[in-house]
Amino acid sequence: MSDSVTAVVVAVVIMAVIALVLIILAWRYGVMSGEERAQTRHASEQNAIPKSLYGRGVSADEASRNLLKTLRSGAIIVDGLGDVRYASPRLDNLDVVRDGHLISGEIRDLLAQVAADGEIRDREIEVTAVSPSGRITDQSNVYLQVRIGHIATIEPLSVTFGMDIANAGGANELYVIFLEDVSEKRHFEQMRRDFVTNVSHELKTPAGAISLLAETVSSAADDPDAVRYFSGRISKESERLTELVQKLIALQKVQDDKGLAAADSEPVSVPKIVREAVSENEVQAAAKHIDIRMYFGDDDEGTSAEYTADGQPDTSLDDDIIVNGDADSLKTAVKNLVENAIHYSPENTHVGVSVRKNGRVQIRVVDQGIGIPADAQKRIFERFYRVDPARSRATGGTGLGLAITKHVVQDAGGTISVWSRPGEGSTFTIDLPKAEDQSNDDDLPEDEHQSRQSQAEENAVKQDAADGVNVTDSADAVDAEDDAERDLVGEAR
Repeated sequence: MSDSVTAVVVAVVIMAVIALVLIILAWRYGVMSGEERAQTRHASEQNAIPKSLYGRGVSADEASRNLLKTLRSGAIIVDGLGDVRYASPRLDNLDVVRDGHLISGEIRDLLAQVAADGEIRDREIEVTAVSPSGRITDQSNVYLQVRIGHIATIEPLSVTFGMDIANAGGANELYVIFLEDVSEKRHFEQMRRDFVTNVSHELKTPAGAISLLAETVSSAADDPDAVRYFSGRISKESERLTELVQKLIALQKVQDDKGLAAADSEPVSVPKIVREAVSENEVQAAAKHIDIRMYFGDDDEGTSAEYTADGQPDTSLDDDIIVNGDADSLKTAVKNLVENAIHYSPENTHVGVSVRKNGRVQIRVVDQGIGIPADAQKRIFERFYRVDPARSRATGGTGLGLAITKHVVQDAGGTISVWSRPGEGSTFTIDLPKAEDQSNDDDLPEDEHQSRQSQAEENAVKQDAADGVNVTDSADAVDAEDDAERDLVGEAR
């Protein structure tokens, strides 16, 4: 009996101990604060993010770096001290980060403001471009749109007794800096503002003149001579206004047709369109006693032809120098160059127009005019840009001819460049691919053909951003031609 009692007592004690343990565990769980449970749950969720976002076996750090590399904007990860933890390779050509530190004072100031209140901030800044070797270049400064925000706080490391061993001064705070190059955007925005200003002025000037002249004619109704004089002025201003509108329409057309020109292109005889362009400028040239000389050379075949505008045309090379494009547009492009050469040349001089086929087709217009200053050569293909506005208006220029020429040449897959020295004259060169080269492109597989077409369109956009000008700083590019072409403009060049 005593053994049974003992067994019962032992069992009761064991059950009591188990119950006590369960009560203690329940009590400990019950006294955990809601905040502690929330923190535990949040930590679990954070630990699960890399698995759900990147998948198993992928480092979250590596994935984050790859993500930053794919952004169009450059990215920098810094701590509160301005020490760089990561910088996009695309920022290597900008003087922003050096030896692992932010060196831009403006960015550091903006970072300090974000660190103070945690607010995301944006600012546009100007920085210096550097060469791959790290040297500062002579190029224009770059404009960057900067956005800075706080992204994380690094948990401080601690040792016994809770000693914080994190760096002081905010080193455990991380910030992201996004930098986007907006230089091209600023340039196009400035061009847009200039265009609106210029077109408003150019339209208002002749329109206002016509209105005033009409009032004058009305008040001079009893004077036939005055009526005839002012009527002639009205007619002249009307023609100027009409020409301006027509050129605006032409410019808009070539811009709208960009990328579509290839589908409508046809074989064009370059010597033929050059003769037609020169012929349409003969009256203006004769009025200033300017002699236009033409030279056609097929270097691939070793043949050439040379004559003056009033001489008997030599058509022997018409079928040998061919490009693909729109004949009327290309003729307009050449006509604009010849017209400018006449306008800006003194009387009793020569204008040379040459066509060469040597791997590619080059059309070159050479004059003995006033020349173009070096600082203006980068802008002459902009709409309404004039080196000397007063002289341009006196000669009847609209400031749109070279812009139209640039777009026509781009649509034909070519480029246009200029060489000039004040007092010596100017040389404009149109460089076009031969028709057979473009025909070979048509035989390519569809994907490769589209790739080349996309590349051509990208190059055209880049040339737009650079104002479509390839400036040659040395006369060697012009003087390298043979004696026959230099003789086009006599001894002055």
